[in-house]
Amino acid sequence: MSTTPTSLAVRVIPCLDVAMGRVVKGVNFLNLRDAGDPVALARRYYEQGADELTFLDVTATVDDRETMYDVVRATAEQVFIPLTVGGGVRSTADVARLLASGADKVGVNSAAIARPELIAEIADRFGAQVMVLSLDVKRGGTTDSGFVVTTHGGRTETDIDALEWAARAIDLGAGELLVNSIDADGTREGFDTELISLMRSVSSVPVVASGGAGEARHFPQAIAAGADAVLAASVFHNGEMTIGDVKRELRDAGNTVRE
Repeated sequence: MSTTPTSLAVRVIPCLDVAMGRVVKGVNFLNLRDAGDPVALARRYYEQGADELTFLDVTATVDDRETMYDVVRATAEQVFIPLTVGGGVRSTADVARLLASGADKVGVNSAAIARPELIAEIADRFGAQVMVLSLDVKRGGTTDSGFVVTTHGGRTETDIDALEWAARAIDLGAGELLVNSIDADGTREGFDTELISLMRSVSSVPVVASGGAGEARHFPQAIAAGADAVLAASVFHNGEMTIGDVKRELRDAGNTVRE
């Protein structure tokens, strides 16, 4: 299932994958390398015209610790656009603290898989618009869709069908899906448009496509496949393209973008 260009503004979202206070980037979630200071990068992307910013503490769950609230707070002080924060979120108390630190939305992944009721608890207390289900998806397993979800930053594979999990999470109160393809992550060969299209077919909430962007032309392909927003990291961190470059490509493909 694909969609025609939407009249709603397509969102372009830089992602800051943070470990130990520094932005990192790898391939397929492995071999992470330093990519800069999160606060400085956040400011740069805000000035370039980013519609939102996503901050993922990629080792918080693996290290079994809380998200770094001080870094979140410093980042939030530099940008005046919606900020989504994920990594190590296990309770509504964690969400309350992140919102108090400057987050607008909170991404939940591993803890929701372990205890799905957490999704409803967050949505009931703070509203569905705050509850972002973060899905780290890979091909494989014996599921009907051929896609499974993983936990702990992509390190632990489950036997849960990614599409069935997304649909259940939406029923529980998730207000947005952040769909990251582990297979495409860091490869720079393009978004997994098959995965995006399948997620669109089961989702009644916005779908954010993540993983695989390498060229400006890849972004309109993700929107055509059904994404409402596109997220990328390394192509922005490396300075190969700006937010403006991506928006021009999207606009040329017939999509509406915010100037």
